[in-house]
Amino acid sequence: MSHPILITGASGGPQGSTGRLVAGLLLKQGIPIRAFVHKLDARSDELRQQGAEIIEGDLLNPASVKAAMKEVKRAYFTYPVADGLLEAATIFAATARDAGLELVVNNSQFQGTPDDPAFRDLQRAPSFRNLQHRLADRIFDWAQVGAVHLQTPPYYENVRALVGRSVAEQDAAFLPWGDDKTVIPLAGAEDVSRVAATLLAKPGVPSQNVYPLVSEAPTVRKIVETLGRAIGRPIRYVAITDEQWAEAVKERINPHALDHLTHLWQYFRKGEEHYRATDAIRAVTGRNPQTLEEFFRKNATSVGAKKS
Repeated sequence: MSHPILITGASGGPQGSTGRLVAGLLLKQGIPIRAFVHKLDARSDELRQQGAEIIEGDLLNPASVKAAMKEVKRAYFTYPVADGLLEAATIFAATARDAGLELVVNNSQFQGTPDDPAFRDLQRAPSFRNLQHRLADRIFDWAQVGAVHLQTPPYYENVRALVGRSVAEQDAAFLPWGDDKTVIPLAGAEDVSRVAATLLAKPGVPSQNVYPLVSEAPTVRKIVETLGRAIGRPIRYVAITDEQWAEAVKERINPHALDHLTHLWQYFRKGEEHYRATDAIRAVTGRNPQTLEEFFRKNATSVGAKKS
């Protein structure tokens, strides 16, 4: 593959960091990567040492996006849970169209499976952020740049970030998820990244343009029991109100993400959708997805396991 693949979010963020994972997977295959980063730092230096071409820029700056797409035919688009998604998606899609890209793998949000009445229904979006993703998907489709949408639920990494501190300090998970029968669809960032890297590396255009990626759809009770089993001690689930949760996390989560997650928890608590695991990860990568228990065991020290 002579043209570099453009990877946005390549430095990685505080949780899923799919851009960085996708870049690493492609570099290991010897595929040339152009890493689009917001700032130059130790993370971008590490990518450069691994062989990536580094481009510093801003997804909200059309000029820097245009410069990053020079001689590019394929790209991975992801945007943090912060203000600016629709603007960034529009800029990226328009620039990709002008540059003649053949494939854009878009990191979107879960919208139901194709036979679900909520699938791509703008009126039933769980949150404003989710609505923005549904609109961004359409923008990429209209741009005719070979867009493929990875529609993902919350990541295992999100659960780790939400409960790590309270589990370590109080052996408890304080969350506004309602009763312990609430179902929370989940996927691992590593599997999402592996799907993206596989699609980007494979010659030709993917056979479908939407991949719903759900590894598991456990109840809250199962999530807590799985965590306790992985770290070797029982964990209590304590249901709290949206207001209590917002007060507890407001210093760690930006207002945009806080609004999105609050509405997402409310949506899950209603229990109107019947979530189930999908086969897309195995179908694309040829590997079974990571289980929630495997993730918790791998990351036991960061979710409150006692050190021996």
